[in-house]
Amino acid sequence: MLDIVCLCAAWCGTCRDYEATFAALQKALPGHRYRWIDIEDEADLAGDIDVETFPTLMLAHRGRVLFAGPVLPRLGDAQRLVEVQLQAVATAPDRVRSAGPANLPVDQAQAYAELAARLAE
Repeated sequence: MLDIVCLCAAWCGTCRDYEATFAALQKALPGHRYRWIDIEDEADLAGDIDVETFPTLMLAHRGRVLFAGPVLPRLGDAQRLVEVQLQAVATAPDRVRSAGPANLPVDQAQAYAELAARLAE
């Protein structure tokens, strides 16, 4: 099971459009924990995460971040991302436990890790 989180903002038109896609993702790939976090309304939960591009997804497994970054607002892209991360968890669980997304600055990797840990509680 993954934690699949969309980080968004109410003022963002792309986020509002993506909300239906995120709901469709939940329907297409049930069995995961989905969370829609408005980074302004839920600033305490979002912590120090600095979202530069909306929508931003975070995928985590047992409190470990697998992916964190912007995605194109297309269902097929989100489904493929989830499926790839599920396969990584299934085939290389040791790698998942020891590595997070390499594309993030250290402070942002830590901020996403803190969010993932809070959601796994």
